[in-house]
Amino acid sequence: MTRPTPEARPRSAGKPSAGKPPLASRLMRSTWRGLPAARHEVGVERGLTVPAADGSPLVTDHYFPRAEGDFPTLLVRSPYGRGVPWSPQYGMLFAEQGFHVVLQSCRGTGGSGGDFHFWRNEAPDGLATVDWLREQPWFDGSLGTVGPSYLGYVQWALALEPPPELKAMVVQVGLHDPYALFHTDGVLHLETVLAVGSGMTYQHRGMGPFLRAALRLQRRMRSVVNARPLRGAYADALGGEVPWLDGVMDHPDPDDPHWDGASLAGAADRAAVPTALITGWHDVLAGQTFEQYGRLRRAGADATLLVGPWTHTSALQKGWPEVFAESLAWLRAHLCADPSGLRPTPVRVHLGGTEPAAVRDLEAWPPAGAATASWFPAPGGHLTAEPPTDAAPLASFRHDPAGPTPSVGGPLLSRTAGARDNGTLEAREDVLTFTGPVLTEPLTVLGPVSARISASTDTGHGDVFTRLCDVDPEGRSTNVCDGLARLRTTGPDPVRVTVPMGHTAHRFGVGHRVRWQISGGAHPRFAPNPGTGASRTEATEYVPVRVTVHADSELMLPAE
Repeated sequence: MTRPTPEARPRSAGKPSAGKPPLASRLMRSTWRGLPAARHEVGVERGLTVPAADGSPLVTDHYFPRAEGDFPTLLVRSPYGRGVPWSPQYGMLFAEQGFHVVLQSCRGTGGSGGDFHFWRNEAPDGLATVDWLREQPWFDGSLGTVGPSYLGYVQWALALEPPPELKAMVVQVGLHDPYALFHTDGVLHLETVLAVGSGMTYQHRGMGPFLRAALRLQRRMRSVVNARPLRGAYADALGGEVPWLDGVMDHPDPDDPHWDGASLAGAADRAAVPTALITGWHDVLAGQTFEQYGRLRRAGADATLLVGPWTHTSALQKGWPEVFAESLAWLRAHLCADPSGLRPTPVRVHLGGTEPAAVRDLEAWPPAGAATASWFPAPGGHLTAEPPTDAAPLASFRHDPAGPTPSVGGPLLSRTAGARDNGTLEAREDVLTFTGPVLTEPLTVLGPVSARISASTDTGHGDVFTRLCDVDPEGRSTNVCDGLARLRTTGPDPVRVTVPMGHTAHRFGVGHRVRWQISGGAHPRFAPNPGTGASRTEATEYVPVRVTVHADSELMLPAE
């Protein structure tokens, strides 16, 4: 189909004839507080059919302001259905503020035709939807996109070859690389795979089926994550096999052809569409958001970044008033020529360790001027700024994959995500801690945290999970950020691995201490290392591994 330019297509303020939004959506809308007042009443056309790239019907709802005049359009494409919470949170709220909102179910979900695949169809289906928009009398030629998680992935798919009408994107806790969602250094994100598998399979079917599926997974989680082999064990908990999930579990190598075309990182390199990015410090996709921002800025794009004290889900719950205000301001600036709500700086971060959380407005991320300070483990569980005099063995632990070190908090999709008390975890014999002196003045860490760990193993195969914690004056240890890497050793000699631990903005207050936590895993967040070199999903034999940390290990903090 030849795509006419916006200038070539006649514009019309034609107003659709339709009813009110669903009752459940209106009831949910009435419960939200702290949002801007509605500017318009909202109407909706439900169950429209849009032809996909191959002609498959994509079921679509159209929300609109009940008012005369032209309004810009927002495209929201979702694999999670078009009901609660998407109908009120995106359809109603943005239509109230003066936008047409096209809420569409991705192919194979929510009644749309075809088969769902995690990444193969979103770019052509998005472009086909824009072709359909051009034929609508109410479309004024100005288009934006908005949405969280996979709804961010479909935005990046459209931005690969952006149509001329696309003027702005708002990617909230958004995805661009499926491989990185499911694996770190070839290690399967076990709990995330199961949560996403359940959500993708059931959420688009309605709230009832989704809640029943979530409860079933919760009841059977322990048996699934402790199964040997892991491969195929999920079927009972998820109500059957999920072909794309099998593909994820079977291909831990990022260079495997299975992942060809999955990453949409290149869309950010083109700097074609002004983009607002929003994430939380404990968002499971925070690392992807920081990568997106870095690519956009290096390409010279118009981009902003907001990072709050949120997890993947709480950003759209507790954080929603701020997330919505940020999103609305960006869309009004680029679709309505109204920049009055924009922040004065491109970056805003909430500073952890402060109550209430202080806010920093910055010109860049990472901020200019932060100098990396190195901290080193020392005998007796101390953490010091004094470099070691040698690389001698310092401390060791025994990690048993049959009784693995549990995961506590951090960037998860479960209710246990976020900052948590690590006291019980740190009391385990398979967890090492190195703790700095009591601070006599605040220490503010701004930017990416990492560690260089020098370690040896007695089996040749192991993992190292490393975490930065804040210990308050009462001794409570709270996680700030963390990361994991594989250890592959030969003989007694140590290897040195660099472990990215994510980004943070955190203030360690006076009387607090910096703690470096090291263990052999975090289960079920990560699939356990069997200790034999065998595949994590196929292994039936587990062998304990002793990991020895050496004195030349180093924790690197970008300090203000």
